[in-house]
Amino acid sequence: QLQLVESGGGLVQPGGSLRLSCAASGFTLDYYVIAWFRQAPGKEREGVSCISNRDGITNYKDSVKGRFTISRDNAKNTVYLQMNSLKPEDTAVYYCNVRHRLVASVAYWGRGTQVTVSS
Repeated sequence: QLQLVESGGGLVQPGGSLRLSCAASGFTLDYYVIAWFRQAPGKEREGVSCISNRDGITNYKDSVKGRFTISRDNAKNTVYLQMNSLKPEDTAVYYCNVRHRLVASVAYWGRGTQVTVSS
């Protein structure tokens, strides 16, 4: 059974922190590029961050640079998104996405986890 499950979302005050996790089962993440997306109600889904499957090279959306950190642990088949200095505009459902490094059509989505930043 293939499964990709996000966790760690919740309600936090502006300036606070959350750590999201994405756990994979039924397959290994060794051959996949991993990304975090988010979607607010009524808005299109947007990319937040991604990390390579080889050297751990990372990229971030400009608005989260210096605040968010993506990492992966292939031995644990898990990806993380550490979010610091959270802002109200970060409020969204966050999704984990994995895509094969050579076959782009082989990709999976998680079910999402809600992040709400409010005072």
